[in-house]
Amino acid sequence: MSLVGSLTVVVARAWVPVSMFLEQPDRSPRGRIGPLLLGLLALLGCEDAPIARAGAPRGEWPVHAAGPGGTRYSALAEIVPANVDRLERVWEFHTGDRYEPSIGRRNHAFQATPILVGDALYFCTPRSRVFALDAETGALRWQFDPDVDLSLGNYNLNCRGVASWEDPSAEPGVPCRRRIFVATADTRLIALDAETGTLCSGFGRGGEVEFFHDVGLRSRDEYGISSPPVLVGNVVVVGSSVAESRRVDLPSGKVHAFDARSGEGRWTFDPIPRDPSDPARSSWEGEAADRTGAANVWSLSSVDPERDLVFVPTSSPSPDFYGGERLGDNRHADSVVALRGSTGELVWSFQTVRHDLWDYDIGSQPVLADLPQEGAPRPAVFQATKMGHLFILDRETGEPLIPVDDKPTPASDVPGERAAASQPIPRWPPPLSPQRLLPEDAWGLTFWDRGACAERIAAMRSEGVFTPPSFEGSVLYPGTAGGSNWGSVAIDPERKILVANTSNIANTIRLARRDEPSELREDLDELSRFEMGGTPYVGYFGVLLSPWGIPCNAPPWGALTALDLEHREVLWQVPLGTTSDLAPFGIGVPWGTPNMGGAIVTAGGVVFIGAAMDSRLRAFDVRSGEELWSGRLPAGGQATPMTYRVREGGRQYVVIAAGGHTQMRTRLGDSLVAFALP
Repeated sequence: MSLVGSLTVVVARAWVPVSMFLEQPDRSPRGRIGPLLLGLLALLGCEDAPIARAGAPRGEWPVHAAGPGGTRYSALAEIVPANVDRLERVWEFHTGDRYEPSIGRRNHAFQATPILVGDALYFCTPRSRVFALDAETGALRWQFDPDVDLSLGNYNLNCRGVASWEDPSAEPGVPCRRRIFVATADTRLIALDAETGTLCSGFGRGGEVEFFHDVGLRSRDEYGISSPPVLVGNVVVVGSSVAESRRVDLPSGKVHAFDARSGEGRWTFDPIPRDPSDPARSSWEGEAADRTGAANVWSLSSVDPERDLVFVPTSSPSPDFYGGERLGDNRHADSVVALRGSTGELVWSFQTVRHDLWDYDIGSQPVLADLPQEGAPRPAVFQATKMGHLFILDRETGEPLIPVDDKPTPASDVPGERAAASQPIPRWPPPLSPQRLLPEDAWGLTFWDRGACAERIAAMRSEGVFTPPSFEGSVLYPGTAGGSNWGSVAIDPERKILVANTSNIANTIRLARRDEPSELREDLDELSRFEMGGTPYVGYFGVLLSPWGIPCNAPPWGALTALDLEHREVLWQVPLGTTSDLAPFGIGVPWGTPNMGGAIVTAGGVVFIGAAMDSRLRAFDVRSGEELWSGRLPAGGQATPMTYRVREGGRQYVVIAAGGHTQMRTRLGDSLVAFALP
């Protein structure tokens, strides 16, 4: 790799990128933290450009991902490549909800994306507190604290956003005509009056409903909520987070739906087919479907209001790394599932991983947009995956719009296990992340650490993206955080460009017999042990690192990719993030970092994204991938930004949550930050 500027090598113990096991809150990071080994100095020049604002229209952002279909696209065009370098911080709001060591080692992350309703921003914090701010000044209008019980289910203290609904039958000015819904970490769905922040007393019991009673909990720390509810008509739909790999019979991953006005339950959908007459039941051998848990929807769902469809991305069934107690393909786990919004009826399901043994659940929101085709565009679902695949499906039937091949995959050599003989692989686009790591691919700063990495890879099974877990240890590449994660993809419908951010780090997984003594192996940089109760084995999870603690796979360790959907081409791919907040003296190398959060794209031709580990919000040219600007954040920006204009002729704002992520070990804080042109 060619580096511009001064390159300094410091031989020292290196940084362990903890994001390799993100979104898996049971895991206890034991990684070595220290200085990275490289630095880069570079200068960028820019030119001033005029700002066009007079008469510009309002710009909405009414749901978490801009629209119900999750495109993360804004029609605003005040900020363009020629002037984006003039962005300045215009306000910063502190929530007061900061990480406290006294709450233990739980995942604490400020990943919310606000929504704009009228002239107010609404968002939630890791402890599910809800705030309403003046969208132009950042001034507080109200706040609501649900008093989340930290002794209960909040193994994952994270609230990615809230939802809004207006009661079409209520008279203007009536309390709770406009409602803000928040799904809390301790599994309550709460309805608040948008004007005052007070509870909507007619909803459920005094403004809230609980729904953890019918999912089979043994302990409340097994179950929580991390993503916002979605509205389809007058129905509120909520998923859940389920603790991973503790045991076979974890809580059910049921999706719950409630009447938005009364809170009365409308329907539930269990991704695991419990009914013997369900056609999907045949993909679960024996009675496995009766005793297996999870397959829950912890990430973001999408809605097609015109078709009365809600699209839910399901996770892996329990436990993650051994499937001998749930043999078969395990439909509808690891699937994008289309449900009738009004009734919960299954319309179609497409499985992206059969018999998941890698925690390759669907973390990315299904994104609804048109796929350009000869004749007329086709309404599609774009489903990114942790493996780096992008499936493009017909929105009404779930059939692939771009062919998917069934390719053979390696067999398991673990007694009792039977890996799927093949997996679905889309013909286009090519994988957005590397998928194979052989000894000759080992990377290092010197011949010595590169050789050590090659030896580690050679000692394990490493046969591509679907290498099954093994007793000697197996390489998971991409790792369990992605590829793509919950940040999903952004789509520019005018330019027909899709933008995706990915993490590119290798994990390791090793199984051991439960009745034999075993422990974490430091030589494999194993971080945590999974009990996998009800199976003959325990699992050990780690990161594939050199003796210096540097990833054994070549950079970029995080990337941003753009696809031309019309011409079926990879438009560009660039590293995302630098080592400036990880290396000594703040020096940074543009090798990318693991990232969490997503991108947005605007009609002005600008892609905005935080996500990386160097506490910056960045702007890229959507056509070329050139980095145009970066703004320093007060803490890690592991969230998806949003943009809006409150009134005609007003300023276009770009806002991002900057509170960091405990497991990524980014700088922690409690800020919501707004940028705008002068």
